[in-house]
Amino acid sequence: MVATPTGGILTVMAHPDDAELWAGGTLAVHAATGVPVTIAVPGLNPTRRREAVAGARILGATPHLLDAITVDTVRELLVGVQPDVVMTHSPDDIHPDHQHAAQTLLTALPDVVISTGRPRAVYTCDSYHNLNRHGHPLHLPTIIDITSAWRTKTTALAVHQSQPITEHFGPMAVTLARLHGGRAGVRYAEAFAPVPVLGRLPITPLAQKGI
Repeated sequence: MVATPTGGILTVMAHPDDAELWAGGTLAVHAATGVPVTIAVPGLNPTRRREAVAGARILGATPHLLDAITVDTVRELLVGVQPDVVMTHSPDDIHPDHQHAAQTLLTALPDVVISTGRPRAVYTCDSYHNLNRHGHPLHLPTIIDITSAWRTKTTALAVHQSQPITEHFGPMAVTLARLHGGRAGVRYAEAFAPVPVLGRLPITPLAQKGI
């Protein structure tokens, strides 16, 4: 486990390559401006642990390796980091591990927000081919231009050599980035949905200074 900075952006993801795949460009864009970025993923598998650490460092983020994603571990992480923004999967994601990570975070969130005042904003990310578990497109109204960080994102994703990056995840990442980029009139983008935090929604877009 690596010591984590406080504030900034925290991602809680189900698999060691998820941060790079679903939010790597956004994390790199913010890290490049000096925003602290922490990536929390399970780290029990030695190979995937090494890949997670390498990918996070390419993005400019601090890796935080969890023994498991439970309400207690996520609550401890939230209290320790006290992030301004948290990013995770959609609770309606296709993958059951993604659903579990999202629901665990949402379960841990209320008590932490009441006691610490943070995070101030929570966002959920994209899923396989932009679909939820019912086969409908996810509604992701917050679009981040990641064109400047595209090479960083793909380089970080490529270090996960134990996964089918070249034949599966890499092409899907390109397709999704072009899809969201086309919606925003840029080359590559990632998209997110804000989640109410005790009934509050963020008033400042994710990519603006002072997230």
